[in-house]
Amino acid sequence: MNPPAHTLVIGLGCKSGCSTDTLLELIEQQLKAYGTDLSAIDALTSIEHKRAEPGLLELAERLEKPLVLFNVLHLSAFERQLSHRSQASFDSTGCWGVAESAALALAVQLGGGNTGLLIKRQNNAEATFALAGSTAHPENP
Repeated sequence: MNPPAHTLVIGLGCKSGCSTDTLLELIEQQLKAYGTDLSAIDALTSIEHKRAEPGLLELAERLEKPLVLFNVLHLSAFERQLSHRSQASFDSTGCWGVAESAALALAVQLGGGNTGLLIKRQNNAEATFALAGSTAHPENP
């Protein structure tokens, strides 16, 4: 039997104009505390409202990771799994928590299996971060 495949994804939310360096600092701080680094990350994700956000786009390019964006309806399916509900996030996006919802949505899409938040919502003055993972057991050939 093959060992489980692991998928790790970073969910991000940010204020308009948030810099790449601010996002990267938050990510590296949280991954270090968790005991992993960027090489273990499969993808970045956020809400489609951020499709033209320069800091997010530059971050994905710099890290050479795909950036997957989800619409509000897709993210709302993960509402009951959020550790925190932000009124400010809801007022600006229609989603109670971008980082956690997006991380969970992408972990399910990429890995399926057992999916959950590995690092719940963390934030600085400009951005929010969450790490989700999934463990899928591939079928035997």
